[in-house]
Amino acid sequence: MSDTSAPTTVLLVDDEPELRALLAEYFGRNGFTVMQAENAADARARVAERVPDVAVLDINMPGENGLSLARALRESHPRLGLVMLTTAGEAIDRIVGLEVGADDYIAKPFELRELLARVRAVLRRLQVTAAPAPVSADPERIAFGPCSLDMAQRKLFGAAGEEIDITAAEFDLLALFARHPNRPLNRDQIMEQAHNRGWDVFDRSIDLRVMRLRRKVERNPDKPEVIKTVRNVGYVYVPAAPN
Repeated sequence: MSDTSAPTTVLLVDDEPELRALLAEYFGRNGFTVMQAENAADARARVAERVPDVAVLDINMPGENGLSLARALRESHPRLGLVMLTTAGEAIDRIVGLEVGADDYIAKPFELRELLARVRAVLRRLQVTAAPAPVSADPERIAFGPCSLDMAQRKLFGAAGEEIDITAAEFDLLALFARHPNRPLNRDQIMEQAHNRGWDVFDRSIDLRVMRLRRKVERNPDKPEVIKTVRNVGYVYVPAAPN
């Protein structure tokens, strides 16, 4: 993330020049510094020169697609916000986008105001993530199996104290579970409270996100003990019993 005193930088990656120009003008009018790229190779070059705060990536581009680019950006810049542009109705693209670490997606055609709101929501989560914890504070940590979730720093740590990379959306989901231990949450509740969005109840993105988190916090992801499935309901976070 850039200095909070500097304008927020957004990278717009889309092979449609008319759409890029429209988005650039709109984000510029709303206080953003705008970078543009017409394809994945161009985007990689731009990011090499300057890492933006958030990138808006079209999935369907000639050559390397937005999903491959998102995966690469997530690996090299874990704190970069990623918002995917998908074709309406392409559920598989949306699910894979979330699986590679995108923070949000929006289907074309979209309203500019909605895209701006989504981008700002991602940035708000990332700003909290980047905020340093007070040196004298002992941040509250919530145990998730062998791992611990630092609620103040919005970070996940392994048993040996190493930081485990998680996206802002993954933190939001863990934080939701932490606030409701031993309480089964259905997908509607998770979608509403962890994402502040009214996603379709049949959207499998929640299941995929839980699957990714289990790989990070469970001793055996195939036999989860921390984030358990409640049949015909959803999921429940089960804290370890005190010694």
